[in-house]
Amino acid sequence: MAVLVGKQAPFFAGEKTFSAVLGDGQIVDNYSFQEATAGKYAVVFFYPLDFTFVCPSELIAFDHRLAEFKARNVEVIGVSIDSQFSHAAWRNTPVEKGGIGQVGYTLVADIQHELCKAFDVEADGGVAFRGSFLIDKAGVVQHQVVNNLPLGRNVDEMIRMVDALQFTEEHGEVCPAGWNKGKKGMTASAEGVASYLAENAKDL
Repeated sequence: MAVLVGKQAPFFAGEKTFSAVLGDGQIVDNYSFQEATAGKYAVVFFYPLDFTFVCPSELIAFDHRLAEFKARNVEVIGVSIDSQFSHAAWRNTPVEKGGIGQVGYTLVADIQHELCKAFDVEADGGVAFRGSFLIDKAGVVQHQVVNNLPLGRNVDEMIRMVDALQFTEEHGEVCPAGWNKGKKGMTASAEGVASYLAENAKDL
């Protein structure tokens, strides 16, 4: 499996457009990652299939935190190998009947598996592993994590990583283990790590 951290995210340079269902329910055939994320951070997350089991819990979790992502200038984008019509049908299925409801972010249709192959998250059966990618405003992958099919992801951890990325961009400091928004960062030097550990090692 490829490590994309530090590299340009596939298709973020506008090489190709895809079919998708937008957050307002509109079905489009010309969705561009480049246009949709211009001037923004992006979280691209892959999931195996619509109308399955762990997947709706994850998509609903992203939707419940969508305002938090938007407040951080993050575009959330879900991807699976289902068609745009399957995505739309799943959005139109009530949560209490196994659907996801009217989630407010885009679901991209990766019917030809181009995205899951480019991000290297395609499982042996053809579906995507639960891959999550945090991409900065320059289109560079800054964080990735890939879960096997039975293991649901922690959406709050992705928000924490967004906060960490934006903190280090703003302050020029690094984020030590367990860092959360509002906590101190660390100066990336011998003096900086010594000072940080002297004060905080007991709480790590």
